[in-house]
Amino acid sequence: MSPRLSGIRFSGPRQQRGAIGLMAVVVLGMVLIFMLLVVDSGRLYLEQRKLQRVADMAVLETISRGGSCVTGTALTYAKDSATRNSFIPGAVQQVSTTCSTLVTGNDNLRTFKADNSQTEAIRVIATTTVPTSVAGGLWSMFSTGKFNFDTHLTASAVGAAPKGLLAQLTIRSTAVNIDSAKSQVLNALWGGLLGGSLNLSAAGWQGLVDSKINLLSYLDQLAIDLNINAGSYTDVLNTKIQLTKLIDTAIKVLTLNGNTTSVAVDGLLGLKAAVGSIQVKLADILKLQTGTSGAGLDTNLNVFQLVEAFVQLANINNGVVATVPLNVPGVINGVVKLKVIEPPQLSAIGDPAKAKANPTDPASRIYVRTAQLRAGVSISLPVLDTPAVAYVLNNLVGPLTNTLNSLLSLNLAATLESVLCLVILPCKQTDLKVLPASKIDIILELASANSYVTDYSCPSTTTKSLTVANNAALVKVKFGSIDMTNAFSSTGDVTIKPLPIVDIGSVTCSGLVLFKVCDPKTRVPFYGGGIGLMVDTSIGSLTAPYQTHTYNQPPEVKQEPLFFTVEAKDLVGTLKTTLQGIKLAVYKPTGTSALGNLLVGIGNILNGLITAISNIIGTLLSPIVDPLLNNVLNVLGITIDKVDIGANLSCGQGGRAQLVL
Repeated sequence: MSPRLSGIRFSGPRQQRGAIGLMAVVVLGMVLIFMLLVVDSGRLYLEQRKLQRVADMAVLETISRGGSCVTGTALTYAKDSATRNSFIPGAVQQVSTTCSTLVTGNDNLRTFKADNSQTEAIRVIATTTVPTSVAGGLWSMFSTGKFNFDTHLTASAVGAAPKGLLAQLTIRSTAVNIDSAKSQVLNALWGGLLGGSLNLSAAGWQGLVDSKINLLSYLDQLAIDLNINAGSYTDVLNTKIQLTKLIDTAIKVLTLNGNTTSVAVDGLLGLKAAVGSIQVKLADILKLQTGTSGAGLDTNLNVFQLVEAFVQLANINNGVVATVPLNVPGVINGVVKLKVIEPPQLSAIGDPAKAKANPTDPASRIYVRTAQLRAGVSISLPVLDTPAVAYVLNNLVGPLTNTLNSLLSLNLAATLESVLCLVILPCKQTDLKVLPASKIDIILELASANSYVTDYSCPSTTTKSLTVANNAALVKVKFGSIDMTNAFSSTGDVTIKPLPIVDIGSVTCSGLVLFKVCDPKTRVPFYGGGIGLMVDTSIGSLTAPYQTHTYNQPPEVKQEPLFFTVEAKDLVGTLKTTLQGIKLAVYKPTGTSALGNLLVGIGNILNGLITAISNIIGTLLSPIVDPLLNNVLNVLGITIDKVDIGANLSCGQGGRAQLVL
């Protein structure tokens, strides 16, 4: 059955009219409220936009006018700009500035690193207070229980000048391939320079040679490890840091690069075990031109060269002399001693315009140099004691005896004593000794090769050049009798004495010729003088005019540099010629003293002996050159006749200041 509908009643139009009116009032009220919110929020948006415009204009003007946080001009320029834009700084409206560098992280995003000593980027923060919005006031009342009538607005803008001119010079090591033999020499040398022992494998050394480290990332991580303000690169470079800390930081940075540098990390871990508590300053090996932004440090360095510079710098502080055996079977038994006199300047970065204006001023120059080293060898020459050498020399000595006796006033045939000499009375006879000590001391002093920027051209990024002045190393060669302890105890010039080659002495003998007996105790060495060996010469010259070279289209900074080899022509050949062309000097009799002044009169008589000894010594010393240069210095990546100088040049973007963050 259908339900009964008699109880259902419908409202008429008159009854519904009140409900519609009520709904209209509610809707209109909501519209008014939303309109109020929109207008109020729009007011705050416009206030924020106006404040942001003030901050933007202030930072652009500050950058354009060259503001600095050090001198306080950055804040002055920012306030001037704000005032001109109807934003008068005071108790309510405030403007502040912060200087910084911009750092690009591993995520390729630029971040703001505060450093008031830099002006690469400047941040301006503008703040003000305006009446709060209705919504904001209600929200504050419900959230804090108090209605806030004011709202604080803040606007921040970061500006930077267009990327400017930037040039970089770099020294490249000649160490490329490290085998087991070279690794042993490196272990002995680096361990000796550090005052300990080192045992890295050839793979560990090769890992260091093949790896590169980003200098900017390295210094950023170092600042964190040392609790230094981020971006304060000058402070990092000038802080004395333990060598272990430098190695630890390098390991951290290399580890971020993944497995490709794991071998290099292993090498650094092995090196760290041999390092003591020595402290060094990075500013001694890395140069950032005064006023250059931190972006100039965004470049890559070879890990082997960087760590080698650490070791050489540490050697200057610890005063240790490294020793490496130098043996040529049957010819030489000796030890090479090596000490760093001045560390290398691996890399220099700066504005080439400043360098061009003052190319030799330490504050503005872009300058690199190799290390200054002193290498010494005390060599025993067993081959000089062979019968063949003795036979040659004895044949030359015999005919000289009468002449020497006469010069020494030992020819007594015209006196009464001559009748009784060697028969009844003892008398003095010439006692000639050749090479009384078969040991020769050699010192090689390698002065720094250096290079610095003198000119540049940047009409466009596709047509650019960089001109540098280069000078190869000066090599000082010293042979003779040298006190090796004193030679390596200071950085001053080394004193050298003649090395006795022929000792013309006297001895008292008695008896007939066939039965002559001489008393060794009566021998007076150098009674009649002798022959000495001494070489003290320089090969090359630091006073010679610098050679200039122009790099055409050098790559941008952070890219692989364009290298040029600076050569000192015939330097090695001249060194070998010096070894083979040894000059022996004959000295006059001085009674019982040692070698004295040069005696010219006897020179012609002893020409045969001098020539023979010169040939023998020269032939024996020549094999020393290659082991000393190749087995020791070249393994370190050092060559005395050439140096590879790399160049980079970024011409900048040009234009006006711009907002960057």
